[in-house]
Amino acid sequence: MNKILVEVYVPALLKSFEMYIPLKSKMYVVIKLIEAAIVELSNGSYVNNPKVMICEKNTGTIYNINLTVEQLGLKNGSQLMLV
Repeated sequence: MNKILVEVYVPALLKSFEMYIPLKSKMYVVIKLIEAAIVELSNGSYVNNPKVMICEKNTGTIYNINLTVEQLGLKNGSQLMLV
């Protein structure tokens, strides 16, 4: 499988979104994909932020954006937070 299903929580919207992300892509590319999807899914309520970070939802551990999703150990059901 080349993609995994993750939950992305966006505190600015107080909402979570489920989406598929590619395993082999670097996280900085995935963040752009996630942001684009959230803009569309929120009907424009979310605005792209050039300083956005992505972290593990429960611990707040910030992910290294230069690693791939696979290298970060993300799996189906992983919970992320976009801050």
